[in-house]
Amino acid sequence: MAIPKIPFGRTGLKVSRLALGTMTFGLQTDESVAKRILDRAAEGGINFLDTADVYPLGGTLDTVGRTEEIVGRWLQGRRQHYIVATKAVGVTGPNDWDKGASRKHLLEAIDHSLKRLGTDYVDLYQLHSDDESTPLDETIEALDVIVKSGRARYVGVSNFLAWRLATALGRADFLRLTRFVSVQPRYSLLFREIERELLPLCQAEGLAVIPYNPLAGGMLTGKHKGGAPTPGTRFTLGTAAGRYQDRYWNERAFESVTQLGKLADQAGVSLTRLALAWVLANPAITAPLLGASKPEQLDETLAAADYKLDADLKAELDKLTHEYRYGDSVR
Repeated sequence: MAIPKIPFGRTGLKVSRLALGTMTFGLQTDESVAKRILDRAAEGGINFLDTADVYPLGGTLDTVGRTEEIVGRWLQGRRQHYIVATKAVGVTGPNDWDKGASRKHLLEAIDHSLKRLGTDYVDLYQLHSDDESTPLDETIEALDVIVKSGRARYVGVSNFLAWRLATALGRADFLRLTRFVSVQPRYSLLFREIERELLPLCQAEGLAVIPYNPLAGGMLTGKHKGGAPTPGTRFTLGTAAGRYQDRYWNERAFESVTQLGKLADQAGVSLTRLALAWVLANPAITAPLLGASKPEQLDETLAAADYKLDADLKAELDKLTHEYRYGDSVR
C-alpha cells in the first residue's frame, strides 16, 4: 500500500504521512549510501524531505552544509516531485552573526541553503531552535521577507516551548506577517512531554507536527542492550554522542525498552514498527521524521504507515510510558 498523503496543518499543502530526515548524511552515512536511502524512501512513497544547514549530525564547522549538498545533488532533475524543508539558527561559521535568528543571519542563511540544495526555493523554512537573544518581531519580519521574496513557501519552528510559540503566533497575527505553520519537536514513547502543552496548542492553532527522534535515536529498535554505547551509532557520533547518551543511554530507558519489547512480541510485530505506529496514532501528528544510516533500515519504518494500532495495545503503551510525559521529575 502506498503511503497516504495528509494535509500539512491548515495549509493547502499535502505531504506524505512519513517524512525522511537526512541528518546522518555526510558523516555517519557517506553520499553513495545516502542516495540509496533517498531512493528507497522515494520508492516507498515519501515525498517530504527534511534537512538543516548545520547537518550532518555530529559534525563540526568543517562539515556544515554537507548534508544539504548531498540532498541537492540527489534532487537534480526531480526537484518538482518533492517537498523540501530545511532549517537555520545553528552555528554555521566563525563570526558572531553566523548563528541565531537575527535578520542578518536568516537572510544570509536561506541563500546559502538554496545554493547548496540547488533550488530556487524551499517548501518549508524552519527555525532550528529558539534564539531568545533576538526579538521575536525581528525574526518574524525576516521570515516574512523570505516568504514574500519566494525563497520559501512556508515557515515553521523546531524545539520551541509552547509559550514561546504561542507568543510568536500572536506577534505574527498582530503585525500581519507570515505565520508559522508547523513545529518539529522531539517525540517518542521515551519522550512525551510535548503532549502536555505543545501538542494541544498545535491542534488549537492548526499547526502541522513533524516530530523527530520517533524511535528515540534508535533505542526503540531494540538493538541497543546497554553497556558501552554501540559504535557507529548516534551514541558515539562526533559532537552528537554526548547529547544522545544524555537523552537515552540510562537504566530507566533500557528498562522501558525491555518492557516495550515484550508488548511488541505479544502483538507479533517489531518494536520499531510498534513505536512508530504509536506516534502516528496521535491525531496531532502529521508526519514523523524517519532517520536511517542504511537503506534497509527503512523497511520496518515504512511498514508502520500500514500498521493499525489496536486501541487496547495503545492504551497499554500509554500506561507503560506515562512517566515520560513529565521528564525527569518522576525519577
